[in-house]
Amino acid sequence: MKSAVVRHSIIIAGHKTSISLEDAFWEGLKAIAHNRKMSLSDLIALIDAERKHANLSSAIRLLVLEFYQLDEVTSLRKPRLKLMAVRPDISA
Repeated sequence: MKSAVVRHSIIIAGHKTSISLEDAFWEGLKAIAHNRKMSLSDLIALIDAERKHANLSSAIRLLVLEFYQLDEVTSLRKPRLKLMAVRPDISA
């Protein structure tokens, strides 16, 4: 199965950059932004500001993965980003 990695051009804090993400992660990121009532740019800027060592694309993948893995058990652990401090409502 071929992975569909797509390069997306974005602007973070006034600087143009690009990230490479598979379509599923891009769609998940958009769903998180919608759920948080944030623009996609604002969400990416927050991820960029709070990431530790991973590159931005990897940090986004980790956030999307964590978002979809959250349940009552995992929501008790300390989240990677302050953004994830409140259990997301993914039913919307």
